[in-house]
Amino acid sequence: MRRRIKGERWTGLLFLLPSLVGVLAFVLIPFLDVIRRSFLSAVTEEWVGLKSYRDVLENPAFRLACWNTLRFSAVCLPALLGLSLFVGVVLQEKSRLGDGLKTAFLFPMAIPVASIALVWRVLFDKQGVINGILHSLGLSAIDWMGSSMAFWVLVGSYLWKNLGYDVVLWLAGLSGISTAIYEAARIDGAGEWTIFRRITLPCLMPTLFTVSVLSILNSFKVFREAYLVAGDYPHRSMYLLQHIFNNWFRDLSFDRMAAGAVMTAIVILCLIGLLRKGFDRE
Repeated sequence: MRRRIKGERWTGLLFLLPSLVGVLAFVLIPFLDVIRRSFLSAVTEEWVGLKSYRDVLENPAFRLACWNTLRFSAVCLPALLGLSLFVGVVLQEKSRLGDGLKTAFLFPMAIPVASIALVWRVLFDKQGVINGILHSLGLSAIDWMGSSMAFWVLVGSYLWKNLGYDVVLWLAGLSGISTAIYEAARIDGAGEWTIFRRITLPCLMPTLFTVSVLSILNSFKVFREAYLVAGDYPHRSMYLLQHIFNNWFRDLSFDRMAAGAVMTAIVILCLIGLLRKGFDRE
């Protein structure tokens, strides 16, 4: 029996080995090299200690990018989680329409980024479709990408692109809840809101953690659309960490880029750890 258990353990490790080797080769080792570079000069690779970290923290562009990124996450994540959960619950109740609507919600993920950027230009340009509609209504045109409205355009793009993905994750979690629990609650006289608060939400806590982590990671993937539309230096309201890292890479400022990447990774890992700790308490 012991030999069998040991054999199963080794079999499991062998199946995991390719993935572990891939993570080690393409994630852990490169990140260790990034940490090493953060303490060295970009040109001469001389030891400079914490100078790169100090330069990054004193950089106004970095502070602006950090503030905009935090603001973007604080607005987008609750809105995405709440909206996708609402849509998921509605689709779960309307099972006849569920399959077709799932495909419709996932459609934005299949659209190439260049096509999305082209749609942005058509819709939000000074002479674009939306301003044309405003002009026909007798309203003044809005410089969408050259004013503070650019931030909200970016928020809308993030919600539109990631809503379907989160809805599918919520539906997977909802499908794992036994219908017998709902039936028993309704027989006992529980209302829909009570059922949602007392049954659905507690059962969805593991799914909530997964959706939250993936949403945080996906929030760092909005750079491509913004870059294709507004370039290296967009309006200051949508200047995110991704923009400043791209500019540092273009300028070969690898020391500052490494220091900024290490600090950003630490913040993200701490945030995920706090989420995990909070869900473990639940």
